[in-house]
Amino acid sequence: MAVTRLLLLLLLSAAAQAAVLPQDRVDLMYHGYQGGGVSIDGPALMLRKKVGQSVSLSAYYYVDTVSGASIDVQATASAYTESRHEKRLGVDYLAGNSILSLNYAQSDEDDYNAKSMSFAIAHDTFGGMTTLSLEAGLGDDSVGRNGDASFSADVKRNNYKLGWTQVLSSRWIAALNMQVDLDQGFLNNPYRSVRFRDASQPLGYGYQSEVYPNTRNAVAVSLVNKVYLPYRAALSLNLRHYQDSWDIRAFDAELDYVHPLSASWTLDAKLRWYQQGQAEFYRDLFDFANQQNFMARDKELSEFNNLTLGVGASYLLPSWAFWPDAKPELNLQWDHIRFNYHNFRNVTITDAEPGLEPLYRLDANVIRAFFSLYF
Repeated sequence: MAVTRLLLLLLLSAAAQAAVLPQDRVDLMYHGYQGGGVSIDGPALMLRKKVGQSVSLSAYYYVDTVSGASIDVQATASAYTESRHEKRLGVDYLAGNSILSLNYAQSDEDDYNAKSMSFAIAHDTFGGMTTLSLEAGLGDDSVGRNGDASFSADVKRNNYKLGWTQVLSSRWIAALNMQVDLDQGFLNNPYRSVRFRDASQPLGYGYQSEVYPNTRNAVAVSLVNKVYLPYRAALSLNLRHYQDSWDIRAFDAELDYVHPLSASWTLDAKLRWYQQGQAEFYRDLFDFANQQNFMARDKELSEFNNLTLGVGASYLLPSWAFWPDAKPELNLQWDHIRFNYHNFRNVTITDAEPGLEPLYRLDANVIRAFFSLYF
């Protein structure tokens, strides 16, 4: 909800403003996901503090605990539990009408370690009415496999972002963003398998390991519109198109509505639609083993769509007598997501003919609870 509050403040101001550093703040968050037999939850902590007039430092710590078994795991393995720890450090430097940012991130799991660095610059021009931004990032990942000490693989990631944000009026801000991702290395999941017809097996099919290309290049373009309505509410419409070298093409549209009820309470509602086509080497059931050079059965590479309905509330707490400049705030967000897969079938239904099992569908719930302190 901090973002929605910032949006209202930006749109209320008709006067152009120069670049400014982010506000000092502390965020404590709990996040939870339930869906498809998988539970993911954990805490997160973020701190941002200015040092003088030109520098802002930030630190972020995030924990995921994953348990259960997705439909992929249920077919070939047993349930599991694992944790992921993510740490980030960042520094922003204000130089005139520009902000330069440097960020480092590290994520650690039992079988996956990722490190990344990024550099970004955002520049205000035309009296603060236009903001141009550029970001470049480099990632280095190490992939392992639990129970197999001999397995080790690497992934190199490069990403580039361009952005153009324009104040069109005192009530309307628009942004055009483009992102390019270039990945190279071991890009599939070392535990996931594909299935192929095999009359000698009791179920009529067998399994073998997935095989992916070792490169993936992707481009995404998004258009963001934020409009302040006459009765102090705000409306956002975001459109995004994605395509990559694996022949996946995706489109999503999100509509977000923010409505202040009082000086303390703000409500938020959103509707998001996402759809994508399948990767060129994806199939739910192959005709025989080693049918292609590249073979995948990851449901996230299949043809599917999802619909997200979300609601949230933000409450600005009364000021503290011992710290009158601090502004504490509580936020709660709940999203319900329905996934419909068009060519990924539920193999836990074993009494159906191979390839004719019911199409898979899942419902997921995501909860995020924040305590934010601005100072």
